[in-house]
Amino acid sequence: MVVDATDPEDARGELERRLGEQLNALISAAHALSVRAAAHFDAGLQPAAFHLARWLYAFGPTNASTLATAVAMDRSAVSRLVGQLRRLGFVRSDPDPQDRRGVIIALTPAGQQRIVAAIAERGLAFQERIAHWSDADLAQLVALLSRLNTPGGADPPR
Repeated sequence: MVVDATDPEDARGELERRLGEQLNALISAAHALSVRAAAHFDAGLQPAAFHLARWLYAFGPTNASTLATAVAMDRSAVSRLVGQLRRLGFVRSDPDPQDRRGVIIALTPAGQQRIVAAIAERGLAFQERIAHWSDADLAQLVALLSRLNTPGGADPPR
């Protein structure tokens, strides 16, 4: 397909295609870094278990149903992964104070320590990529990504 750079629709379409390519590259790079961070957390666990631990670190203790919904996983998969994390000493299950039949899943101090180290490892890879960027370039990227992530593409509130 030949793109006519003088045709505004063709030029816009080409820009949107290039944006898609760059977003796919970013998503792929972020996924690869997450897999490496998961291996840093515990090489014997699936990356999905790291995802659960990372969610618990970010949002705090919760029940299995809420965790499954939050990470878009099947409840049985979450239960299996939580069991693995519990056996390794990274999470604990406490009785739910509001519903004695339920349990609340929380990171242990060992789990928190491992997740902090894994997240730091992941962050270093991105820091290396932007270390030579100016503050203005970084601020522009942050602003544009914020705008892209806002429904409707409007400028987000500051």
